Amino acid sequence: MKRMLCAVVAALLAVSAIHGEETAAIEGQVLLAQTGGPVAGATVILLETGASTTADRQGEFQFKGVRPGRYHLHAHLESALQGVSGAIEVAPEGTVRVELLLSFSTQKTQITVSAAGRPESAFDAFQSTHSLTSIELARAENIAAGLGEVLGNQMGTGIAQRGFGPGSSRPLIRGFDGDRVLIMADGLRTGSISATSGDHAETFNPLAFDRLEVVKGPATLLYGSNAVGGVVNAVSSHAGFISHPDGLQGYIQGSAGTGNALAGGSAGFDYARGPWRAWGGGNGLRSGDYSTPTGAVENSRTRSTNGYGGLGWFGERGFVSVGIRANDAKYGVPFAGEFHGHHHHEEEDEEDHVGEEEEDEHEELRIDLAMRQQAYQVNWGLRSLGPALESFVMKLSYGTYRHDEIEFEGDERRIGTTFDNDQFVYRGVFEQEKRGPLTGRFGFWGMERDYSAAGEEALSPPIDQQSFALFALEEFDFERVKLQFGGRLETSRYDPAFAERAHGHDDHSEEGEEHHVGEEEEDEHHEELPDAIRRRFTGASAAAGVHADLWRGGAFVANYSHSYRAPALEELYNLGPHVGTLIFEVGNPGLQAERSNGIDLSLRQQAERVNGEVNLFYYDFQNFVFPFATGEEEDGLPVVNFVQRDSRFTGAEARLGIGLHQALRLNLGMDFVDARATLTRTPLPRIPPLRGRVGIEYRRQGFSIRPELVLANRQSETFDLETPTAGYAVVDLRASYTIPTRGAVHQLSANVFNIGDQLYRNHSSFIKDLAPEIGRGVRFSYMVRFF
Repeated sequence: MKRMLCAVVAALLAVSAIHGEETAAIEGQVLLAQTGGPVAGATVILLETGASTTADRQGEFQFKGVRPGRYHLHAHLESALQGVSGAIEVAPEGTVRVELLLSFSTQKTQITVSAAGRPESAFDAFQSTHSLTSIELARAENIAAGLGEVLGNQMGTGIAQRGFGPGSSRPLIRGFDGDRVLIMADGLRTGSISATSGDHAETFNPLAFDRLEVVKGPATLLYGSNAVGGVVNAVSSHAGFISHPDGLQGYIQGSAGTGNALAGGSAGFDYARGPWRAWGGGNGLRSGDYSTPTGAVENSRTRSTNGYGGLGWFGERGFVSVGIRANDAKYGVPFAGEFHGHHHHEEEDEEDHVGEEEEDEHEELRIDLAMRQQAYQVNWGLRSLGPALESFVMKLSYGTYRHDEIEFEGDERRIGTTFDNDQFVYRGVFEQEKRGPLTGRFGFWGMERDYSAAGEEALSPPIDQQSFALFALEEFDFERVKLQFGGRLETSRYDPAFAERAHGHDDHSEEGEEHHVGEEEEDEHHEELPDAIRRRFTGASAAAGVHADLWRGGAFVANYSHSYRAPALEELYNLGPHVGTLIFEVGNPGLQAERSNGIDLSLRQQAERVNGEVNLFYYDFQNFVFPFATGEEEDGLPVVNFVQRDSRFTGAEARLGIGLHQALRLNLGMDFVDARATLTRTPLPRIPPLRGRVGIEYRRQGFSIRPELVLANRQSETFDLETPTAGYAVVDLRASYTIPTRGAVHQLSANVFNIGDQLYRNHSSFIKDLAPEIGRGVRFSYMVRFF
């Protein structure tokens, strides 16, 4: 691997080693269109290079060392105010002065750093992306206990949600779930185990970050084999190069709602003096059992608290920052008791009195999950490294994670299972200096992970996992046509602590105990299973794409990707009853790596009157890990073996915004996925149905009102263990009022959801047959961000 790293670095330095050019500068001022006054704290991005800076107290900004050519600037103050410059011609050794006016607009330009590893507009990105800024995340419709609910309620984005109740909702991207969707913070995985089970949560505070970004489709080149379905990345300004005006910035937010007795609040600050910068904050959110048209869903309440802080030094040519995040959550798992722990009654002494047995039968088993997580991150970087390299950024993170599954039965309380997951992750990225049409980045990544579980749902032995990767992503920009090429080589090793695989319910094997014939036959099922052997996987991913301008504001994008994924820990080693998936899981240590070939096509339009995007995708998988239902039952749950089948995913997503009037806009959206095993045509589990939305947005200055009709088709293409889900139509009403001042942005928002109190179910929910979605309710939120 060291030789490979040296070879990659040497090759890319040779390609980039071109004689230097004379440089120039771009400077200017950001002003508020309504008042003409300067806007402090606005972010300004040089779109062609991805460089970004922050306006000072007088709204002034500057870019130095800009090479001659044509550029565009984008400035924004959160999502409330935006402005884009016209084409700027930069001459050698000159200085161009620009004035940027920020104003309200019904059309928002989304910015992403996750798609290519540098700031760019979503229109210019090769992959389809979706992002929410901190102002948007603070709106009433996006205040939720689970990350899946925050992202999955926006039809037409290809993002849905799955869960085992509100506390554990997690995003699905184009039908992909679990280990194929990677959740990250500042480009590094969070260290939770939300991918392993439907009842495990991903709980970090999105308001602690500047944006929440989603990269749809394979993002394996930059982020690894776990991103074969997509990436969710929470992005802050503390892990990279960015200027910051002296003084105090921060936010205060509060929210409340009906339907689940929701209440929460958060606050944070960011203080800079010279090159030094300190930040911190926290939040708390609670909700009760949520109401449906048929009544309340018991044990669906949630509680979470989050805190973060850090210190950094940001100079002209380098930076270093240290940060910490702490998350604590407790949430109920609705109906889990109906599928968990029934065997305890069968193990009671036969001499118990009849009255005691009858009393036990009426005792209800309730299960809560209590989670604690700490993450420590160090970031540092250098720039202007020479004639070929613009910068290098190194990120290191160490995280500890623990959650307890707590069982309440009558007056008794006990911990059924405890999960521990500790990991160390590092990532280094070299950014190449733009030379003619060529730019790009390359780097390395590694992870050390220790996973263990103890108790009834300790389905695998303790595992030590080690991974390492090299990657590169290169772009050629010929103005109207851009080309992108990339590759990644990754190796992963799983090392079980012991070879024996046995679940916590294996009490039949005790010496001296008599077995019935049926019980002996069931034991044979386990004796035939292979040991938890050590496995190592090494594979490569590659991609190529083209981005072509068709007309002014219109573009066509095509991508081909070859992706590689090593099997997940639970797919290899799990054995036992798993309440989070409502199945008896039987992993296979002999699984092979998944490989896929995919094509993404996108047609985009970005104009004031009409803007939108249509995406088509097709992914063909070899050795897709598939939960095959055997038709047997054990511990009252269906037995599922992790097997491999060739599979394919086909789908589309589209969004369209049409300006009907200067203040009125029609918004349309749809998304659809069809996923099944290729040979048998068997549908894959929990694939969202065809969904759509029709909405109107009226905006006048800072006031916005957005009624919306959300539609979903009946899902009858079901996995063996699923039931069909009826279609639905739900009406929501969202409104917000944003008040910008010279030093702050105030936002009040409200969301009236499910106005008709419709009874409907989410097909991607593990408990959709038992628990419908929330009924009618109202949520309110207020936020102020000061600069």
